Amino acid sequence: MKMQRIMLKSKIHRAKITDANLYYEGSFTIDEDLLEVANILPYERVSVVNINNGERFDTYVIPGERGSRQFCLNGAAARKGAIGDEVIVISYSIYTEDEIKNYEPIIVLLDQNNNIVEVSHKTEPYKIVNKR
Repeated sequence: MKMQRIMLKSKIHRAKITDANLYYEGSFTIDEDLLEVANILPYERVSVVNINNGERFDTYVIPGERGSRQFCLNGAAARKGAIGDEVIVISYSIYTEDEIKNYEPIIVLLDQNNNIVEVSHKTEPYKIVNKR
């Protein structure tokens, strides 16, 4: 049996929360255009990290209106952030050792208005920097 690893598949970095709807059935609404660029499917499980308050939670995404640049916390997730908070949306996948050889996560960097600034495929190993 070959080893499998759970790896970063894609992430949307520094998205701004545009809305929160506490009484909507739980999920996270994201502009469908941005989901496609990040290779995240509707109803796919994601981790969300709130840069402003340190909250971290898992949920699933539902597609929002194309071009709206919407990021709406729904249901209980609406308690994890506020409009204007910046978040990182992370999706993972399971890869075999053979698949990892050609592995390239997708990183989608957004500006303050949730417009795409850069899409990259990180393949170089991260360098550890000693900050003292």
